[in-house]
Amino acid sequence: MELLEAGDCRLAQRFDLHLARQAVVEVPLGDQAVEEARQQMLRWIDGHPDALLRTCLDAHLTASALVVDPSSGAVLLLHHRKLQRWLQPGGHADGEGNLAAAALREAVEETGIPGLRVAVPAIDLDVHRVAPPAEGPHLHLDVRYLVVAPAGARPEGNHESTDLRWVDPSELEAYDVDDGLRRLVLVGQQALTTLAR
Repeated sequence: MELLEAGDCRLAQRFDLHLARQAVVEVPLGDQAVEEARQQMLRWIDGHPDALLRTCLDAHLTASALVVDPSSGAVLLLHHRKLQRWLQPGGHADGEGNLAAAALREAVEETGIPGLRVAVPAIDLDVHRVAPPAEGPHLHLDVRYLVVAPAGARPEGNHESTDLRWVDPSELEAYDVDDGLRRLVLVGQQALTTLAR
């Protein structure tokens, strides 16, 4: 696992579905939910050349970031304005095949934190249904990355969220997060420990 920062040539923009597919393949083996998500994502990618675009209406690739403060182990959650849920930062690939770059872009845009670094490869996969207002229900095929914040970072949200909070992993239950986010936090803690060695 390696940390990359903005400007690294490995985070260059690439409109390449094969690169996104490789990101899905490279995620370390996980529990049954992760392996089922991997198979579903690979089938979808192989059958839909437009899987990186939100115009692929039934399902499309997204990238998200578990933003962690390494000094405290706290994770950053945002309260999503449209979905009315506590989530990790993330969003649509919008054609970007370099999903690590997409996750870092979304993390910076949604948290306002300078100096974020993204760990590669991705650490988790999740397929979940969303039903935003004024859109039909569809699936997000989410490739999830660990993103490390500078110690003491102060987030500033944008129009997509109503609140941002650093949360100790032991406090997740108070935020009514889903099983996928609980798993992501656990895997993220393990990955952070690996990076610290």
